Amino acid sequence: MFSRNASTPPPADDESAPHGKGHATPSRKQAEAARRRPLVPSDRKEAVRAQRNASREMRQREQLALQTGEERYLPPRDKGPARRFTRDVVDARWSLGEFFLPVAFIAIIGMFLSQSSTEIAFIVLVVLYLIVFATIIDGFILSRQLRKRLEAKFEAAQIPRGTLMYGVTRAFQMRRLRLPKPQVGRGEYPS
Repeated sequence: MFSRNASTPPPADDESAPHGKGHATPSRKQAEAARRRPLVPSDRKEAVRAQRNASREMRQREQLALQTGEERYLPPRDKGPARRFTRDVVDARWSLGEFFLPVAFIAIIGMFLSQSSTEIAFIVLVVLYLIVFATIIDGFILSRQLRKRLEAKFEAAQIPRGTLMYGVTRAFQMRRLRLPKPQVGRGEYPS
């Protein structure tokens, strides 16, 4: 019932078909010698030049991928569907963290300009602290939203460690300076 002869006809003898593999099996010593490569290349300068060119090409591919969002060439920190989902959620919402740097810069300039008036300097300092606390609270809210969305979309094994922190730190970057570049507009939350 399961024999080879019963289910398939014997192969036709074709005179043009080669018989055997055409060469003897190499000995272990010959196989190891064929795989052996020198630890140090014979032309070191050429090897260094080739390595430098390869690393330059890899950096250019990664930089292009950071601009276009092409998943294959992204750095390991940015790869994966969970990280892409996190980036899209963060890029779709307004965050106080992205405005922190410009506001802090303005506050520092205000502190220098108001050295003669302690009341104005105190007000600027209080405003700066209020902004710091507001951005911390916004980051906490974002991390909770991200956790809920990630758990709803992915299994726990598919979410790499540090994904929440990855999203929060991305939210603290100005949108224009984020890498990989945002692939969604404001309000375009991923499903």
